[in-house]
Amino acid sequence: MQIDPLLRALSEPTRLRIMRLLAHMELAVGELAQVLGQSQPRVSRHVKILCDAGLAQRRKEGSWVFLRTAVKEKSEPPLGAAAAQLLTIAERDDPAFSARCNEDRRQLAAIRDAREASAQAYFASHAEEWDTLRQLHGADGPVESALLTAFGRQKLGALLDVGTGTGRMAELLAGKAGHVTALDKSPDMLRIARARLQSLPADKISLVQGDFTKLPFAAANFDTVLFHQVLHYAQAPGLVLAEAARVTREGGRIAVVDLAAHDREELRERHAHARLGFADEQMETLLAEAGFAPEAPVSLPGDPLTVKIWTARRLPAAAHAAEMAETGETETQERKTPHS
Repeated sequence: MQIDPLLRALSEPTRLRIMRLLAHMELAVGELAQVLGQSQPRVSRHVKILCDAGLAQRRKEGSWVFLRTAVKEKSEPPLGAAAAQLLTIAERDDPAFSARCNEDRRQLAAIRDAREASAQAYFASHAEEWDTLRQLHGADGPVESALLTAFGRQKLGALLDVGTGTGRMAELLAGKAGHVTALDKSPDMLRIARARLQSLPADKISLVQGDFTKLPFAAANFDTVLFHQVLHYAQAPGLVLAEAARVTREGGRIAVVDLAAHDREELRERHAHARLGFADEQMETLLAEAGFAPEAPVSLPGDPLTVKIWTARRLPAAAHAAEMAETGETETQERKTPHS
């Protein structure tokens, strides 16, 4: 990272606003364009300048481009950390800039709320046929068998099934768990799940309405957390996994069953997908940043979509902090090493 391009990148008000938005979450370039009230090509030019300066990183997903900050206040390199700290201080001490940043975040929240409402309307209208629709992701049998194999013979303890839908996975795994908490945001889905799971003992299952971005549970409450074909609906999957880590006990496990990265754009509009699957490296990074130690993924090739099962163990807080520090040092060394 060099001082001249960094200062040039931060010399433009729009780019300052982008950096403050990225300090909170990964965003699609289209979302930034809506919040900023500018054309997508113009925002893309700002994004290029920020990326070239080492302040931001871009990731392509189908026809969408997602952007995330590359600098944090307590990470390497020191110049990037200083830039992040400067922006935080500016928002705190500059009233006009603070007001502009707060308004940007308010507009972003409104945009995402509208998308969330659209997704919930989709779930409500398709609740009765959900199991059939879900087979668009591949046949249930092989995926469920592979998930059981991934869990092995170990008991699941207190299991949280996030986005339980019709309760199919809760029903499948109830025999391996001490207690199952089936959570979903959609009342229509929970109504169907309740009917499906009514034969289970009352003390074996709990159905809870809640949002996966703000789980209504105390910290370290579960031994196992499952996301089965759910995470691709998350606008900010990193935040969702961080919340999952919060409620998972040290040494507990998480399993994410989802689509491998693909380019089927129609799933965004027709089936409310926010993400077009996940690459292994991307998922491993998301899990590690949330506080999990990723394990080897399982791949279930399909036609045309491939399903992946990613599992990981919850790290102790101290181990996670040490791993993140080591990762930051490694990334710094990589940036310093010349590439041919």
